[in-house]
Amino acid sequence: MAEVPVKDKIEYTVALVSDFSFTVEQVLRAVYNSELYQKLCDPKTGLYFQSPLYVYDYLKTEIKTGKLQ
Repeated sequence: MAEVPVKDKIEYTVALVSDFSFTVEQVLRAVYNSELYQKLCDPKTGLYFQSPLYVYDYLKTEIKTGKLQ
């Protein structure tokens, strides 16, 4: 499993707090339980090479709809 850079984790946290008014606990739960995070940690997907904003758009969609699209 590839490790998501700390800088990206911080950016996702700040964005989720801002966009969804999540607490830090809610952010951690949303990110680490997401299908996107599982794919982000899988080197075969190549997602970890993408920009944080690109990946964050997928995360927002998953949070809003309940599924990764």
